[in-house]
Amino acid sequence: MAQRLAAALRRLLSVAEDPDAVVAAAPPIPLREVFRRFWPYTRGGRRWLWLIMAFSVVGPLIDAAEIWLFKLVVDDVLVPRDLGAFVPIAIAYVGLFMGSGIIGFADDVTSTWVSERFLLSLRSDLFRHVQGLSLGFFERRRLGDVLSRVTGDVDAVEVFLLSGVANAVYYAMRLGVFLGLLFYLSWDLTLLAIVIAPMFWFAAKRFSRLIKAASRERRRRSGSLSAITEESLGNITLVQAYNRQDWEHGRFQRESVGRFRAAMTSTRIQALFGPLVDLIELLGALTVMGLGTWELARGRLTLGGLLVFLGLLSQLYSPIQGMSRLSNTFYSASASAERIIELLDQRPQVTEIADPWPLRPAHGNVEFHRVSFSYPQTPGAALSDVSFEVAPGETLALVGASGAGKSTVAKLLLRFYDPDPGPGSVRLDGIDLRDLSLGNLRDSIAVVLQETLVLHGTVRENIAYGRPGATDAEIVAAARAADAHEFIGQLPEGYDTLVGQRGRLLSGGQRQRLAIARAMIRDAPVLILDEPTTGLDAESGQRILDPLRRLMAGRTTIIISHNLLTVRDATQIVVLDHGRVVEHGTHDALLAHGETYARLHKLNGTTLRVVS
Repeated sequence: MAQRLAAALRRLLSVAEDPDAVVAAAPPIPLREVFRRFWPYTRGGRRWLWLIMAFSVVGPLIDAAEIWLFKLVVDDVLVPRDLGAFVPIAIAYVGLFMGSGIIGFADDVTSTWVSERFLLSLRSDLFRHVQGLSLGFFERRRLGDVLSRVTGDVDAVEVFLLSGVANAVYYAMRLGVFLGLLFYLSWDLTLLAIVIAPMFWFAAKRFSRLIKAASRERRRRSGSLSAITEESLGNITLVQAYNRQDWEHGRFQRESVGRFRAAMTSTRIQALFGPLVDLIELLGALTVMGLGTWELARGRLTLGGLLVFLGLLSQLYSPIQGMSRLSNTFYSASASAERIIELLDQRPQVTEIADPWPLRPAHGNVEFHRVSFSYPQTPGAALSDVSFEVAPGETLALVGASGAGKSTVAKLLLRFYDPDPGPGSVRLDGIDLRDLSLGNLRDSIAVVLQETLVLHGTVRENIAYGRPGATDAEIVAAARAADAHEFIGQLPEGYDTLVGQRGRLLSGGQRQRLAIARAMIRDAPVLILDEPTTGLDAESGQRILDPLRRLMAGRTTIIISHNLLTVRDATQIVVLDHGRVVEHGTHDALLAHGETYARLHKLNGTTLRVVS
C-alpha cells in the first residue's frame, strides 16, 4: 500500500517526457554559471544596488521597532493601566509608519528602475546577438521559439538575478535583526526556535529539483506554442486554402495540453511545499509558545515580552520561509536562463577577420573562383567547382532547373555562407569576401529577392529601407524609376499608406516594383535579381522589365531566373546543373550549341505558348 502511494505521488509530481518535442529542451546549467553569465548586465544599475541593500537593512529595523513598541504598550500602558506613556508611544508609531512608507516608496522605485535597466540591457544585447547570427541558424530554428526566448524568458532571468538576490538580502537582514531581538528577550526560547530552521532547508532542497524540472518543461512548451502559432498564422493563406485548420488546431492543442500538464505539475509541487513549510512553522511556534507560557508562569518573562516574542518569532520564520521558497524560485527562473544562454552561445557561421580590407567605394567586379559549397547537415554539394566572372556594367544570368544551385550563388555573394574549405573563393574587386567586413560588403550590394519582402510600414518607409536618411525627393525619384509612382499616387494616403503585414494590401506586381524602388535608392554597384518575375502574370512580368533594365544600367548584375525571356539580353549566361557549370556563353551561342540551355529555352517557350 505504501509503495503504491509513493509511486502515485511520484507520478503526480513528475514531468512526462515528450519524444516528439517541437522544441528541444536547453541543456542544464549550474546556478553559479547562470549567475556568472548574467551578472555583467547589471553594471548599468550596480551603483544603486547598495541603496537597495540599505533599504533592506532599514526596513526590518523599522518593523522590529514597531513590534517592540507593542511590547511597551502592553507592559507600560495596558498592564499598569497608565495612559501617560501612550502619547509618546503613539507619536513613535506614527513616525515609524511614515518612515516605513517613505522607505517602501523609494525601495519600489529604485528596485524597478534597476530591474528594468537590466532587462533593457539584456533584451537589447540578446536581440542584437540574434540579428548577427548567420542565415543557417534561422533556417534550422523555429522562429516562434526564438521570439519566446527574446521576450518571455528574459523577464524570468531578472527574477533570478536581481529581484531574487534583493529578496535574499532582505530576508537575511530580517533574519539577523529579529534573531538579535529574540536572543535579547529570551536566549533559551530562541535556541529552541532555531532548531526548526534546518527543516525548512531540507524541505526546500527536496522540492527544488522537482520544481526545476517542471519549470524547464513549462518554458519549453511555451516556446513550442509560440513556434506553432507563428508558423500557422504566418502561413494562414496556405492553411485555409488546404482546409488544414483542424490539423493546425490539433498541433496547437497538443502543445497547449503539454504546457497545461507541466503547469499543473509545478502547481502541485508548490501547493504541497507551501503547507509543508507552514506545518514546520506551526510546530516551531507551538513548541516555543508552550515553553514561553511556562516561563511566564514562573515570572521569568512578562506578558508583553511573550507576546512580542511570538510576534518576532513569526517574523523570524517568515524570512526563513521566504528563503526556502526563494531557492525554488531560483531553480524555476534558471530554466528560462538556460534557454537564453543556449541562444547566446550560438555563434555565427560567418565571421569577420580582426582587420578587414577597406572597400570604399566598390567598383563591382565579381568573381567566383572554383567555389564548392555544401549546406550544413545536408547530403550532397549545392555547388561544385563553380567559376565565372562578371565586370561592372555587365549582366550575368544564372539559369538551370530547380535545385541546381542558382540561389546558393546569391547567398554566397551576400556572404550568408562561406564556401567550403579549399582553393575556392568569392571575390569582389579582386578581394576575397572573407577579407571584407560584412557591413562594407553588403553596403555594396542591392537585392531584389524571389520572395518580395515588404515591411509592415508605409510605402515611404519601405522604399527608404534601402538607404536610411534618403530625402523625399530621392524616394519619389526611385519610385518613378521603378514605375511605382503612379500606383502609389492612387493609394489612400499616397506614400504614407500602410502596406499591411508582409505587404498584403498590395498586389504582387506592386510589391515587386516597391522592391525595385528600394534597390534603386540603394544605388549599389552590385545588383542581385533572384527570380524577379516569379509569381507575376505575363502582363505584370512584362511591365517590370523596363524598371529592371533601368535598375541594371551601369551595374554589375547577377540575375537568377527560370524565365529565359528575362535573361536573353544578358552579357553572359551560366547554366547550372546539380551544382556544376555545364554551359557558359551568350544567348545566341548557347542556342546554337543545342545542349542544356537550348532544351530549357525550348521548354520555356512551349510553356509560355500553353499558358497564353
